[in-house]
Amino acid sequence: MRFYRVGGAVRDQLLGLPVQDRDWVVVGATPEEMLARGFTPVGKDFPVFLHPHTHEEYALARTERKSGRGYHGFTFHTAPDVTLEADLARRDLTINAIAQAEDGTLIDPYGGRADLEKKILRHVSPAFAEDPVRILRVARFAARFADFAVAPETLELMRAMVENGEVDALVPKRVWQEFARGLMEAKPSRMFETLRACGALRKLLPELDRLWGVPQRADFHPEVDTGLHVMMVIDMAARLGLSLPARFAALTHDLGKGETPAEILPRHIGHEQKSVALLEPLCERLRVPTQCRDLARLVARYHGDIHKVAELRPETRLTILERCDALRRPARFEEILAACEADYRGRLGWEEKDYAAARAWRQALAAVQAVDAGAIAKSCADKAQIPARIHEARVRAIASITP
Repeated sequence: MRFYRVGGAVRDQLLGLPVQDRDWVVVGATPEEMLARGFTPVGKDFPVFLHPHTHEEYALARTERKSGRGYHGFTFHTAPDVTLEADLARRDLTINAIAQAEDGTLIDPYGGRADLEKKILRHVSPAFAEDPVRILRVARFAARFADFAVAPETLELMRAMVENGEVDALVPKRVWQEFARGLMEAKPSRMFETLRACGALRKLLPELDRLWGVPQRADFHPEVDTGLHVMMVIDMAARLGLSLPARFAALTHDLGKGETPAEILPRHIGHEQKSVALLEPLCERLRVPTQCRDLARLVARYHGDIHKVAELRPETRLTILERCDALRRPARFEEILAACEADYRGRLGWEEKDYAAARAWRQALAAVQAVDAGAIAKSCADKAQIPARIHEARVRAIASITP
């Protein structure tokens, strides 16, 4: 029985990055022998065990055979005679197919170290094409390792997988899981650009894919292209360290621009409402969590108004604060402002601009919060007038701080 550290832990150690999770492959063992050593079984499809002390995952060396469509369509084989090389051969990328023995010796049968040095994301074998999740994983790794390039032959294989319909077998839960992880990487735009390059984006997120080639007014968007703008926005969201809901809102805030009639381009009248309408089926299709969906809906609908706060009357500002539920949920309103800042600064040459609108909205919210609604209610002889009196006081409060 021999133990080897594998996958991301070895890769990240070689890259000088912090090692998060340590996974192990066990060669020459049976499930019974693992149980006898105190390991706890957790695997459903093949034998995986938790170490009795470290609780790290130990999987028996295995091979796999394609038996159906999608990433569930595999038959696994584990036995004491399955070699380490055979186990590594089933992995997605060469940089993830490096193992390390307990004495520190590296086992690298597929050239992973060389690809780390060359900064290349390359598939291990043609078996890559059997699992459509690997398309998403390559795209996510492109977002994580922003200076790595996808090998041309790997990208071509990914294109073939899309054309063969493998992507159609992906289940929404897994697609969302990979999208969410990719959005939280250092340069999330590379995930979506990679998916677009292989044709998978038009299958998985057509509402986003159609934004490339759609022009915007150059005075507000020097980058002009809407798809490029959205990529700049999500990278700005990453730079600002935003939460997943705010990053998803940044990704989807301009979906409606893909439906603008050609005759009014580069203007996009009413794109906010169109974006909200597109968000609903998208979130349903991908099983997007409620927190992400709700924030995205508000950012899509109100980002234009939030940007132009200086042009809005005090009463309109109050209406937007109320519709965003800012009084009851000020922390979420901060996330709305953060996503809007990413939108504002995610433009060519605007990256370092000050987003004064956020300060104006915070001042307006503080002014509204300072209104003593209880005192107003007590002073009203006619209780039916309480809502109107509170509303008037809040409007005056905002007016008092408006330049």
